[in-house]
Amino acid sequence: MTKQFKAEIIGVGTELLLGQIANTNAQWLSEKLALLGINVYKHVVVGDNLQRVEDAFRDAQIRSDIVIVTGGLGPTDDDLTREAFRNMSNLEMEEHIPSINKIESYFKKQKSAMTPNNRKQARVFKGCSVLDNKVGMAPGMIVLYEEKVWIFLPGVPREMKQLVTDSVLPFLGKHTGSEEIIKSLVLKFIGIGESQLEHEISDIIQAQSNPTIAPLAQNDGVVIRLTAKEKSEEKANALLVQTKQQIMERVGEHLFGIDEQTLGQQVISLLNKKKMKIAAAESLTGGMFMDKLISESGASSVSRGGIVCYDVKVKEEVLGVSSKTIRAHGTVSEECALEMANNVRKKLDSTIGISFTGVAGPEEVEGKSVGTVYIGVSTNDGYHNVQEFHFFGDRNTVRGRATLKGLEIIFKYLKTIK
Repeated sequence: MTKQFKAEIIGVGTELLLGQIANTNAQWLSEKLALLGINVYKHVVVGDNLQRVEDAFRDAQIRSDIVIVTGGLGPTDDDLTREAFRNMSNLEMEEHIPSINKIESYFKKQKSAMTPNNRKQARVFKGCSVLDNKVGMAPGMIVLYEEKVWIFLPGVPREMKQLVTDSVLPFLGKHTGSEEIIKSLVLKFIGIGESQLEHEISDIIQAQSNPTIAPLAQNDGVVIRLTAKEKSEEKANALLVQTKQQIMERVGEHLFGIDEQTLGQQVISLLNKKKMKIAAAESLTGGMFMDKLISESGASSVSRGGIVCYDVKVKEEVLGVSSKTIRAHGTVSEECALEMANNVRKKLDSTIGISFTGVAGPEEVEGKSVGTVYIGVSTNDGYHNVQEFHFFGDRNTVRGRATLKGLEIIFKYLKTIK
């Protein structure tokens, strides 16, 4: 019978406890370990205090088979990971020559003096496996101590991820002797809630044990993660494809991406494919829609730009919304949203114009309640449409949901045209 390895992840750093930095490392590591069939039983965060770090290490040594520690490998006095483990294990340390050479070379190239404390980053435990940090200074380490595996990694996410991908995962695959291939596929949906999605495929979820099906709500829609275990990658992929097809037959109209694809990327791809350009007039969202779009690569080929028209005078004098419309219907109205979308399309010589106006809060505007949002779309082939929404949440939540809904509207519109 294959041994079930218990893993634990310890994040070292007071900044994690204070909430100054989110512990995204633990989340990412847990996902990667799950793909190897390694169960993570505990996430621990401990501040930069030598005794507390040492205590956390002693507890982990007792209860876990694999302990991954992130953070505390830097050059300063509050980087205490090495010292705490040395106190617990009594293992000797030494200076790793390739690492100190690398550190010295860096400072030489920068033409700056290397302070003595930087040598600390090259300190490793005797007999450990040193992991080459290709994007930072401090190397990682794998230490076998009293039949337990200890893995020490920098806390900087890009450094940690490089070491895990290049060195840690291959090592753990061999160490655990896992004979199964574990493959995952992420399906991303928009325009359908988590509960509705789960209801539509509830019988598929109940009938499946391999792949497992896990619906998850995220900020940019709903995600379904499929995870298959098989003896070969080919068989695992076949299971994923089969289950994906079952799900697509039920809710495929709401799919916008797979794995790392984003809604913004998909909108840009469709705009490029159809040789269209988009412009935005943003009151409520204040530029969030264009920011979301422009943050994706390739946006320059499809986006003319946008006009942030938060003030009524900007709506009239810059965007050209008629004062008659505003007097008759107000700025938070279907009529204003339609003129905004139409005018920004014309002014910025675009195929599609989209507009956002509404009430983000904290108080109602023009008799409209907080969360009331109008999103208008105007195209150069005569298509005009305005939709009214009522979003719940605080000011920035309403603005964020309006931005996401705008992307969804454009995505669905582009899918309908030839």
